[in-house]
Amino acid sequence: MAIRPIITIPDPRLKLVSEPVAVVDDSIRALVDDMFDTMYDAPGIGLAAIQIAVPKRVLVMDLAREGEDKQPMVLINPEILSVSDEMASYDEGCLSIPEYYEEVQRPARVRVRFLDRDGKQQEIDADGLLATCVQHEMDHLNGVVFIDHISRLKRERCIKKFTKAAKYAAPHTPPDRVAHEL
Repeated sequence: MAIRPIITIPDPRLKLVSEPVAVVDDSIRALVDDMFDTMYDAPGIGLAAIQIAVPKRVLVMDLAREGEDKQPMVLINPEILSVSDEMASYDEGCLSIPEYYEEVQRPARVRVRFLDRDGKQQEIDADGLLATCVQHEMDHLNGVVFIDHISRLKRERCIKKFTKAAKYAAPHTPPDRVAHEL
């Protein structure tokens, strides 16, 4: 178990579509353990494997509030089976876009099929924060970050801010290449 670095925008890997997991084996369970360590350390309530630069269709979540017992959830190869017509808005943030929050509207309820940590197929009906978190993390598996759901102006301002920060953090990367890769 290890805490891994979380990649942030404008890293082009966040735009990758993650590959399905062929077999849930010890290497996938080790990845899941690292993902939980990383998520809890951040701290966050959800993390997709691509956020630690592993393009696999794996996500972890824990919506327990501070002081509550942990409620870890593992979704491998998740797929949304149905969504409600009713929408819900949440002020979303993301470990790959630190300290940036915007209101995002998503379906209020979803039905999801996935493999659990043991490779057994499961289905859940999610609503509220769980539905939002599942959809947010599943977006990552498809190369989508939550700012893709906000207005173009807000998204461009956010990307510009993080591109500028990345330029100063890594002066060896040409700024035009960083912006182009987004």
